[in-house]
Amino acid sequence: MLDASWRAAAYCWHPLALLWGLLPLALAAGGGLGLGWIGWEPAVSQVRALLDRTDLLAALFEWMQAVGLPDPRPLLAPLMVVALAMPVLVLLTLLLVAWLLAPAMVRLVARRRFPDLVPSPGAAGRWRALAWSLLCALAALAALLFSVPLWLLPPLVFVLPPLVWGWLCYRVFSFSALACHASADERRLVLHRRRWALRAAAVLCGLACALPVLAWALGAAAPLRAPLLVPLLLWLYTVLFAFAALWFTHFLLTALQQLRLDFAALATARLPAS
Repeated sequence: MLDASWRAAAYCWHPLALLWGLLPLALAAGGGLGLGWIGWEPAVSQVRALLDRTDLLAALFEWMQAVGLPDPRPLLAPLMVVALAMPVLVLLTLLLVAWLLAPAMVRLVARRRFPDLVPSPGAAGRWRALAWSLLCALAALAALLFSVPLWLLPPLVFVLPPLVWGWLCYRVFSFSALACHASADERRLVLHRRRWALRAAAVLCGLACALPVLAWALGAAAPLRAPLLVPLLLWLYTVLFAFAALWFTHFLLTALQQLRLDFAALATARLPAS
């Protein structure tokens, strides 16, 4: 794991990685800025109206004003908009990294570190990797939506979203790392043999993806500047996902090479007996 970590950090500074990393960042940040420029004020107004129409919340806000507490709605409305928009933008950033950056990094790592690693005839290929990443993203989005009511419990809001994000990073980047080189049997065997290290990496990815909490805190402190924070946050996520893609690539291609060496050694050991 440590070997893959320092190699992934080093490859993040490779000119090809920096160049390809600009494309998902530009697309995600451009889309986020465009949506924020066009829909920020209408979205905040609609959320504010929804808060006003909810009888229970309206009664709570009136009670707070009656006892001299400040009205939380001017801060709560933009905070809710950021909270709802950020997971979608982060998910879009992950997909763009998986579709644009990860395949280029797999080719780069394979060419420089594993020139003798021959693609298997039964490899999934890039298009199946794209379809798989989209399917996993939809599953993760559904899990996030269905788990929203549980976020009201203070411990679970710090546990469930990181678990979902970690699972998504693991499923998407592990598949893309092996898609063009490993057959289905090799892929399943590699993932099974390295399952504990991959699970640990997934947990770390999930914890790193808990950055929306920071976004919500910044949005609450300066709600009018919340749309301007989106490009910065998306840049952080792009760097994070690029590092994750490179880590899974280095780790799993090394594991695939070792698996084939083990099979070759086993076949050689059996050869005299036959």
